Amino acid sequence: MSKKRLWITRRLSDATLERAARDYDVVINYDDTPGTAADLIAASAEFDAIIPCHSEHFSADVVAQFSDRLQIVANHSVGVDHCDLPALKGRGIVVTNTPDVLSDATAELAMLLMLGAARHAVAGDRIVRTGNWDSWSPAFMVGKQVTGARVGIVGMGRVGRAFAAKARGFDMEVHYFNRSALPDDQAQGAVYHDTVESLLGVADFLSLHCPATPETNDLMNSERFALLPEGAVVVNTARGALVDEDALMAALDNGHVAAAGLDCFKVEPGGNPAFSSYDNVFMLPHIGSATRQTRDAMGFRALDNLDAFFAGKTPQDTL
Repeated sequence: MSKKRLWITRRLSDATLERAARDYDVVINYDDTPGTAADLIAASAEFDAIIPCHSEHFSADVVAQFSDRLQIVANHSVGVDHCDLPALKGRGIVVTNTPDVLSDATAELAMLLMLGAARHAVAGDRIVRTGNWDSWSPAFMVGKQVTGARVGIVGMGRVGRAFAAKARGFDMEVHYFNRSALPDDQAQGAVYHDTVESLLGVADFLSLHCPATPETNDLMNSERFALLPEGAVVVNTARGALVDEDALMAALDNGHVAAAGLDCFKVEPGGNPAFSSYDNVFMLPHIGSATRQTRDAMGFRALDNLDAFFAGKTPQDTL
């Protein structure tokens, strides 16, 4: 029996590529550049399956031009805002993602951003690195203490719960907003808020962990930033679409928001160059899940979904 043809759109982990080459007739984009609309349309006629990343965009217009060969899109990501799910479903194409396996890595990075933003990591690094550390006083670079503070989490899914677990290690008081309250064994004592507005009022630190949807676009806007306690710190490791970046800069300018830690932006790659003038914004280039262990796990999860599908089973991560 001939192997199914698989296109892997980006350079995934070595272990993932080795397994894929063993089990599939695979074509790998070793150039590691994002697949274009034309690439996706052409691939739909040449391949039975695609493993894309969030850098490939399956819009309704693109999917409408697909051939009938493509059967499954096994995303190498949790978020699927780059996929028009109704359009893909309408063409009979199964879509999967890779939940669970990247929760801890992303939560770790959220903690890094929170701590770095709160304790002047950008300004401090710059002062030492440029040789300008020439004095000290008790008033020098005084930051905001994390231990014992209240943290508000928007979106208490897998990543949100992993972040909450790590926040408890800093004795933080955990509050959260979610579409519904969690059962006690998952909430672990976290305080539920049935509106975002209620949560914001108590969030000395705010961490965003919800998906990007039409309803959450610019979730954090001018009005909502104003509801935070003065001096709050905002962290976003979810999607850039959640934050009105101009509104965030305005809140930083007036001092209502003390600092921000950002791993994602409206425009990616590249980010927002306007943030570069803010020493109180700690930025990373969307690397929340970028650990070797997690990259292997994500690739294997995507392949597990393919294996199940071509064995006539329903993949565990079917959307």
